[in-house]
Amino acid sequence: MVRQYIRILVFLAACLLSMSAAVGAYPENPIRWVIPFPAGGGADIVGRVVAHKLSELVGQQVVVDNRGGASGNIAAELVARAAPDGYTLLMPHASIQTVNAALYEKLSYDPEKDFVPITMLVTVPNMLAVHPSVPVRSAKEFIALAKKFPGKLTFGSSGNGTAGHLANELLNSEAGINTLHVPYKGAAPALVGLLSGEVDSLITNVSVLLPTVRAGKVRALAVASLKRAGPVPDIPTLAESGLPGFDADSWYGLVAPAGTPAAIVSMLHGAVVKALRDPAVQAQLTKVGAVTVGNTPEEFRQRVRVDAAKWARVIKRMRR
Repeated sequence: MVRQYIRILVFLAACLLSMSAAVGAYPENPIRWVIPFPAGGGADIVGRVVAHKLSELVGQQVVVDNRGGASGNIAAELVARAAPDGYTLLMPHASIQTVNAALYEKLSYDPEKDFVPITMLVTVPNMLAVHPSVPVRSAKEFIALAKKFPGKLTFGSSGNGTAGHLANELLNSEAGINTLHVPYKGAAPALVGLLSGEVDSLITNVSVLLPTVRAGKVRALAVASLKRAGPVPDIPTLAESGLPGFDADSWYGLVAPAGTPAAIVSMLHGAVVKALRDPAVQAQLTKVGAVTVGNTPEEFRQRVRVDAAKWARVIKRMRR
């Protein structure tokens, strides 16, 4: 019995040493950074800035892989099924972890159980903008026009169930209006739809809208978060525009497949937080309206749970 016990201890010690050696060598290969939207959108802008700095810090290339479609479900399933070795990471938009479980009857992944949180990267205010042909210059005027012509104004989004879609549905609910949804496959195509006049309005990240607002190609009406956005301090919030408490900001985080060793998660967390605190990275992200976060994995997990409950209520109202 004693010898058997000793053998078990020796075996366990060998396993632990093997795991420790493997973790200690990480990363030995390039890291795949999966972004659930096409290139050119807000997620892509934020992801490439952070991934580039992370490459410098860990001494391995961090390869951005854009996997758009199905409200992020394609990318999420890919990473959920990947080996839990730290070499495949997902940069989820809020919709993947806080919306899709309530929006879809069946998912090929579990938003909470199939991923281990690393950190929230940034929060990004959303902004309501319209095509110049829409005869309004404020959110109040937009709401009044929508009430005058119910079901006539259209809004674009990055896809069904994305933050922009739900922000518009929240606006419909809170303002008592009815605008029609036109989904696209990502923020960049949705912006093209707005620029061409294919849709009348769009709520999406400040980072996506800012260049076209500054160029006078679209008209910004309001920010969809509680506080005004740094890059456009003169644009009022929807809360200031007659909808008290309106809050529909976006965020991007970083997660790994469930089962990824805690030591690797800890190492990635430290490196990513260091990247987020780099002055050059912060300057680049501030330019596009993003606010760096870099919280703990547990703090990130709690934010996901709070937001999931909030958007589940919005989706329930949509289906009535």
